[in-house]
Amino acid sequence: MRVITGSARGRILETLKGDDIVRPTTDKVKEAVFSAVQFEIEGRDFLDVFAGSGQMGVEALSRGARSATFLDSSREAVRCIEHNLKVTNLTQFGVIHRCDSLSFVRSTAEKYDVAFLDPPYNTGILQEILPHIAQIMKKTGVIICESALNDKILQKYYNFTLDRERRYGKIKISIFRNAEFCASEDTE
Repeated sequence: MRVITGSARGRILETLKGDDIVRPTTDKVKEAVFSAVQFEIEGRDFLDVFAGSGQMGVEALSRGARSATFLDSSREAVRCIEHNLKVTNLTQFGVIHRCDSLSFVRSTAEKYDVAFLDPPYNTGILQEILPHIAQIMKKTGVIICESALNDKILQKYYNFTLDRERRYGKIKISIFRNAEFCASEDTE
Protein backbone atom coordinates (compact mmCIF):
# COMPACT_ATOMS: atom_id res chain seq x y z
CA MET A 1 0.00 0.00 0.00
CA ARG A 2 1.35 3.40 -0.98
CA VAL A 3 0.46 7.08 -1.11
CA ILE A 4 -0.72 7.77 -4.65
CA THR A 5 0.02 11.47 -5.08
CA GLY A 6 0.87 14.73 -3.35
CA SER A 7 3.61 15.62 -0.89
CA ALA A 8 4.07 12.00 0.28
CA ARG A 9 3.70 10.42 -3.16
CA GLY A 10 5.14 6.93 -3.43
CA ARG A 11 5.72 6.44 0.31
CA ILE A 12 4.98 2.90 1.43
CA LEU A 13 2.42 2.68 4.21
CA GLU A 14 2.22 0.04 6.90
CA THR A 15 -0.94 -2.09 6.93
CA LEU A 16 -2.70 -3.92 9.69
CA LYS A 17 -2.30 -7.66 9.84
CA GLY A 18 -4.77 -10.16 11.10
CA ASP A 19 -8.43 -10.88 11.26
CA ASP A 20 -10.99 -10.88 8.46
CA ILE A 21 -12.33 -7.45 9.45
CA VAL A 22 -9.10 -5.78 8.28
CA ARG A 23 -9.24 -5.15 4.52
CA PRO A 24 -7.35 -2.11 3.32
CA THR A 25 -8.91 -0.07 0.54
CA THR A 26 -7.23 -1.09 -2.71
CA ASP A 27 -5.19 1.44 -4.69
CA LYS A 28 -7.76 1.23 -7.51
CA VAL A 29 -10.63 2.16 -5.20
CA LYS A 30 -8.56 4.80 -3.37
CA GLU A 31 -7.67 6.42 -6.69
CA ALA A 32 -11.34 6.39 -7.78
CA VAL A 33 -12.48 7.94 -4.48
CA PHE A 34 -9.95 10.76 -4.62
CA SER A 35 -10.63 11.34 -8.29
CA ALA A 36 -14.32 11.86 -7.45
CA VAL A 37 -13.51 14.50 -4.81
CA GLN A 38 -10.21 15.85 -6.14
CA PHE A 39 -11.26 19.50 -5.89
CA GLU A 40 -12.77 19.07 -2.41
CA ILE A 41 -9.66 18.02 -0.48
CA GLU A 42 -7.13 20.86 -0.49
CA GLY A 43 -7.45 23.07 2.58
CA ARG A 44 -10.29 20.98 3.99
CA ASP A 45 -10.85 18.99 7.20
CA PHE A 46 -10.97 15.23 6.55
CA LEU A 47 -12.52 12.61 8.87
CA ASP A 48 -11.30 9.01 8.49
CA VAL A 49 -13.85 6.83 10.34
CA PHE A 50 -12.91 3.20 11.13
CA ALA A 51 -9.48 4.34 9.96
CA GLY A 52 -7.52 1.08 10.21
CA SER A 53 -4.06 1.97 8.87
CA GLY A 54 -5.18 5.55 8.21
CA GLN A 55 -4.29 5.36 4.53
CA MET A 56 -7.30 7.41 3.37
CA GLY A 57 -6.61 10.26 5.79
CA VAL A 58 -2.90 10.14 4.98
CA GLU A 59 -3.73 10.33 1.26
CA ALA A 60 -5.99 13.33 1.93
CA LEU A 61 -3.20 15.08 3.86
CA SER A 62 -0.71 14.30 1.10
CA ARG A 63 -3.13 15.96 -1.33
CA GLY A 64 -3.29 19.12 0.76
CA ALA A 65 -6.07 18.61 3.31
CA ARG A 66 -5.72 21.06 6.20
CA SER A 67 -6.24 18.32 8.78
CA ALA A 68 -7.24 14.68 9.15
CA THR A 69 -8.97 13.19 12.16
CA PHE A 70 -8.58 9.42 12.48
CA LEU A 71 -11.04 7.28 14.46
CA ASP A 72 -10.39 3.66 15.38
CA SER A 73 -10.91 1.61 18.53
CA SER A 74 -7.94 -0.69 17.96
CA ARG A 75 -4.65 -0.04 19.75
CA GLU A 76 -2.81 -1.65 16.82
CA ALA A 77 -4.62 0.63 14.33
CA VAL A 78 -3.61 3.72 16.32
CA ARG A 79 0.02 2.55 16.34
CA CYS A 80 -0.15 1.94 12.58
CA ILE A 81 -1.67 5.39 11.90
CA GLU A 82 1.02 7.05 14.04
CA HIS A 83 3.71 5.22 12.06
CA ASN A 84 2.17 6.15 8.69
CA LEU A 85 1.88 9.81 9.64
CA LYS A 86 5.51 9.79 10.76
CA VAL A 87 6.91 8.18 7.58
CA THR A 88 4.98 10.66 5.43
CA ASN A 89 6.04 13.67 7.53
CA LEU A 90 2.37 14.56 8.12
CA THR A 91 2.13 14.02 11.89
CA GLN A 92 1.44 17.68 12.66
CA PHE A 93 -1.73 17.61 10.55
CA GLY A 94 -3.26 14.44 12.01
CA VAL A 95 -5.35 13.92 15.14
CA ILE A 96 -5.91 10.33 16.24
CA HIS A 97 -8.71 9.22 18.55
CA ARG A 98 -8.66 5.68 19.90
CA CYS A 99 -12.37 5.40 20.48
CA ASP A 100 -15.66 3.95 19.42
CA SER A 101 -16.46 5.82 16.18
CA LEU A 102 -20.19 6.03 16.86
CA SER A 103 -19.62 7.50 20.32
CA PHE A 104 -17.21 10.06 18.88
CA VAL A 105 -19.54 11.31 16.13
CA ARG A 106 -22.46 11.46 18.57
CA SER A 107 -20.52 13.73 20.93
CA THR A 108 -18.16 15.88 18.85
CA ALA A 109 -18.80 19.56 18.22
CA GLU A 110 -16.37 19.57 15.28
CA LYS A 111 -17.58 19.94 11.69
CA TYR A 112 -15.89 18.25 8.73
CA ASP A 113 -15.64 18.85 5.00
CA VAL A 114 -15.03 15.26 3.92
CA ALA A 115 -15.77 12.03 5.78
CA PHE A 116 -14.64 8.60 4.64
CA LEU A 117 -16.27 5.57 6.29
CA ASP A 118 -15.05 2.00 5.85
CA PRO A 119 -16.66 -0.01 8.67
CA PRO A 120 -16.74 -3.79 8.98
CA TYR A 121 -19.10 -5.02 6.25
CA ASN A 122 -22.63 -6.28 6.84
CA THR A 123 -22.73 -5.40 10.55
CA GLY A 124 -25.32 -2.62 10.45
CA ILE A 125 -22.87 -0.08 11.86
CA LEU A 126 -22.77 1.91 8.61
CA GLN A 127 -26.53 2.42 8.67
CA GLU A 128 -26.37 3.34 12.36
CA ILE A 129 -23.55 5.88 12.06
CA LEU A 130 -24.51 7.65 8.81
CA PRO A 131 -27.26 9.86 10.33
CA HIS A 132 -24.78 11.05 12.96
CA ILE A 133 -22.06 11.68 10.36
CA ALA A 134 -24.51 13.81 8.34
CA GLN A 135 -25.02 16.02 11.39
CA ILE A 136 -21.30 16.78 11.82
CA MET A 137 -20.65 17.71 8.21
CA LYS A 138 -20.26 21.23 6.91
CA LYS A 139 -23.00 22.32 4.52
CA THR A 140 -20.76 21.84 1.48
CA GLY A 141 -19.35 18.56 2.82
CA VAL A 142 -19.15 15.17 1.20
CA ILE A 143 -19.58 11.74 2.82
CA ILE A 144 -17.92 8.73 1.18
CA CYS A 145 -18.76 5.19 2.24
CA GLU A 146 -17.05 1.94 1.31
CA SER A 147 -19.30 -1.09 1.84
CA ALA A 148 -20.18 -4.54 0.60
CA LEU A 149 -22.44 -4.67 -2.46
CA ASN A 150 -25.30 -6.11 -0.43
CA ASP A 151 -25.01 -3.56 2.41
CA LYS A 152 -28.27 -1.59 2.31
CA ILE A 153 -27.84 2.16 2.36
CA LEU A 154 -30.64 4.72 2.32
CA GLN A 155 -30.82 7.40 -0.35
CA LYS A 156 -30.84 10.20 2.23
CA TYR A 157 -29.48 10.91 5.71
CA TYR A 158 -30.82 14.21 7.00
CA ASN A 159 -29.85 16.76 4.36
CA PHE A 160 -27.27 14.47 2.68
CA THR A 161 -28.48 12.66 -0.41
CA LEU A 162 -26.86 9.83 -2.36
CA ASP A 163 -25.15 11.59 -5.26
CA ARG A 164 -23.20 8.72 -6.84
CA GLU A 165 -22.63 5.04 -6.34
CA ARG A 166 -19.97 2.94 -8.06
CA ARG A 167 -19.14 -0.74 -7.88
CA TYR A 168 -15.61 -2.16 -7.75
CA GLY A 169 -15.72 -5.93 -7.70
CA LYS A 170 -17.42 -6.97 -4.45
CA ILE A 171 -17.54 -3.50 -2.92
CA LYS A 172 -19.36 -0.27 -3.60
CA ILE A 173 -18.50 3.34 -3.00
CA SER A 174 -21.40 5.65 -2.14
CA ILE A 175 -20.98 9.42 -2.19
CA PHE A 176 -23.42 11.66 -0.34
CA ARG A 177 -23.71 15.43 -0.66
CA ASN A 178 -25.97 18.07 0.77
CA ALA A 179 -29.12 17.98 -1.38
CA GLU A 180 -28.55 21.66 -2.26
CA PHE A 181 -25.15 20.81 -3.76
CA CYS A 182 -25.74 17.45 -5.50
CA ALA A 183 -24.14 17.36 -8.92
CA SER A 184 -26.22 14.50 -10.26
CA GLU A 185 -28.69 11.79 -9.50
CA ASP A 186 -26.41 9.28 -11.28
CA THR A 187 -26.43 5.98 -9.40
CA GLU A 188 -25.08 2.96 -11.24
